Amino acid sequence: MKKKYSCQAAVAPTDQPEHVSGFNRTRSKLSFDRLVEMGAKMGMINPLFACHERAAKATTQVNGQEYLNFSTYDYLDINAHPEITALVAETARLFGTSSGASRLVGGERPQHRALEEALADLYEVEDCIIYVSGHAANVSTLGFLFSARDAIFHDGLAHNSLIQGARLSGAARYSYAHNDCDALEGMLKARRAAHKRAAIVTEGLFSMDGNIPDLPRIIELKKKYDCMLMVDEAHSLGVLGKSGRGVREYYGFPSTDVDMWMSTLSKVLCGCGGFITGSRELVEFLKYGSPGFVFSVGMPPVIAAACRKALEIMLREPARVHRLQRITRFFLEYAKSKGLDTGAAQGYAIVPVLVGDSMVAGFLSTALFKRGTYVMPVTFPAVKEGTARLRFFLSAAHTEEHVRQALDAVVEELPKAHAIVEQYQRDHQNGQQ
Repeated sequence: MKKKYSCQAAVAPTDQPEHVSGFNRTRSKLSFDRLVEMGAKMGMINPLFACHERAAKATTQVNGQEYLNFSTYDYLDINAHPEITALVAETARLFGTSSGASRLVGGERPQHRALEEALADLYEVEDCIIYVSGHAANVSTLGFLFSARDAIFHDGLAHNSLIQGARLSGAARYSYAHNDCDALEGMLKARRAAHKRAAIVTEGLFSMDGNIPDLPRIIELKKKYDCMLMVDEAHSLGVLGKSGRGVREYYGFPSTDVDMWMSTLSKVLCGCGGFITGSRELVEFLKYGSPGFVFSVGMPPVIAAACRKALEIMLREPARVHRLQRITRFFLEYAKSKGLDTGAAQGYAIVPVLVGDSMVAGFLSTALFKRGTYVMPVTFPAVKEGTARLRFFLSAAHTEEHVRQALDAVVEELPKAHAIVEQYQRDHQNGQQ
């Protein structure tokens, strides 16, 4: 593997005996390093694990060089805001950088409850529970609330954390075709009656495609078939709606139509972790039993304080939301005008450029990096074979010139990436004959 812009050393294939490295050899072939290993044989630089040397905003710095950055979740350009950094410094002076224990064992800090109360107010529900990991929030919540007598109906493109939570629960798991409410109703009609309890699980904005579910219809189905509804707003909070309140503001329905609102704290809220909001009874049940909360250290007070301040900034400065929405619409329109395939994207923060072949996506990403643009490829197994893409995350800090520069480079480099892969395939086939 060629060394280039990763600060993590590439792992070379091992010549150790099977009994020594069998686990690694077996598992690795099911994941991304198969792509990396194959790419290395074709001369592709490993695009993963680049080491960023300052806050990754609309631009970032790698190996002392500045790049346009389309791989940040800082949608509203709030990360590293001076109000946040000042508050974090003062909070660290008083409370240190760790909560020291789980909140059940070591007690709470004022920042924990202040953040939970602010998030409950945001969603206009009774209470909230914060976890130290967004992924764990989904896994632990679904895994704890449901059991073998229950059923979980989830969108076919639901995030890995939702799938893992459903598996952990032991509930029957039914995956319906992406954003297909007719397929969902067909499953509910056929399967719901066989289970004690049921939940429908979807996202507010899908992280791979940048499209929005038909939540009004899903709410109708959840009421008709007596289901709970969980909406993962990891990418829709701060992105959808006039003030960034998410998918319920986008559609205009009451927050109580959804039983569990989930989101992360690592995107527009500039921290780390996740949360569930809902009824006081639900949250209390999770706080006394959810393994990801009970058996995990509490969130560091500095992180809770940072997230609370980021939320405050988001709500008082809705112009950030409007800038994000405008620049994403411009990105989508400009990409389409250049003949690029943006899939189902609707113009909210996330826009994929589909290229099909995983190796093409890898070569395209590395070519763009050489030209000063940092954007990551998304390949199998993160997406289905044949749907590899570059996934562009937009920020309120991006400009139209940033967008034009990046997409013009995509248009120039995409045919070259296809040509490299096609030539390798021809040479490889000839070598086998």
